[in-house]
Amino acid sequence: MQRFNSEIIAKDLFRVVKEKCGPNFSSLIAQKVTVVPGDITCENLGVHDSNLLEEMWKEVDVVVNLAATTNFDERYDVSLGINTMGAKHVLNFAKRCARMKVLLHVSTAYVSGEKEGLILETPYRMGETLNGTTGLDIDYEKKIIDEKLKELRAENATEQDIKLVMKDLGIQRARKFGWPNTYVFTKAMGEMLLGSLIGNIPLAIVRPTIVTSTYKEPFPGWVEGIRTIDSLAVGYAKGRLTCFLGDPNTIIDLIPADMVVNAMMAAMLTHINEPSEEPIIYQVGSSVSNPVLYSSLQEFGQRYFTKHPWVDKEGKPVKVGKITVLRTMESFHSYMALRYLLPLKV
Repeated sequence: MQRFNSEIIAKDLFRVVKEKCGPNFSSLIAQKVTVVPGDITCENLGVHDSNLLEEMWKEVDVVVNLAATTNFDERYDVSLGINTMGAKHVLNFAKRCARMKVLLHVSTAYVSGEKEGLILETPYRMGETLNGTTGLDIDYEKKIIDEKLKELRAENATEQDIKLVMKDLGIQRARKFGWPNTYVFTKAMGEMLLGSLIGNIPLAIVRPTIVTSTYKEPFPGWVEGIRTIDSLAVGYAKGRLTCFLGDPNTIIDLIPADMVVNAMMAAMLTHINEPSEEPIIYQVGSSVSNPVLYSSLQEFGQRYFTKHPWVDKEGKPVKVGKITVLRTMESFHSYMALRYLLPLKV
């Protein structure tokens, strides 16, 4: 409960509802929220109290799975445990809920990998791969991880060495089957498990693109943590991002967090007590109706951080300028050599 209060309720995100409720806010939360510690990498979501489990199976009627590790190069054992097996454990829990109306699973649009053109909301079949390579088997992936961990521990490998090997293993397995990184690979396998084990559970999967700060609700601009595109904004604001590799005319698909939440609620309402033979997929993005170019990000960033500069540790505002845009790997290597490597040799 202490973690819930300090890491969630204390956030600025709840400022509006706190202002509306005033002194009644705490009692409202106590009435509406029951905090249950758990772990989705485990069966029964890591809940060991049998009485509590029975009560949850009896009372819960809607399940939303937002739990994930979003690090692109996460340890393979960690990512598979949360993003893949976690999805299965949540589904198994939902199946035991007597009043279950709908299960909503949040995935990512990038389970589709690197494709061009219109990408349809197609469910993944068990063992399906992006490059046509056969042999993808989730049980075998677990076996590979277990055997590699056993081997490393037998060799008395350090925790740092184990971490690096697990990270490399995830990237290797992802690329073997056509996915660019461990994150989207394990999320895709999670969808495969949901599709194959769905049973008669009403199941909707939401696949957002790059989630950014809020657009309107509860107020504009709220964001927490530094993920995906946020790291570019912070790097630029601090004056550390001097070049960028990419086509400035490429469309980058961004979607505000509150729009994702609205889509989630709409999907849940639509599929209450409406089971289907396979999951219903909703891809939530903006590239069709409101496309944003990479070049626009620089324009927005320069305009914003010129008006609202980042303040460094010495209390001085950081001046930002234009970024050098490099379209090819050759130009990137040349730029790095001239700007950083050559001065070291002089």
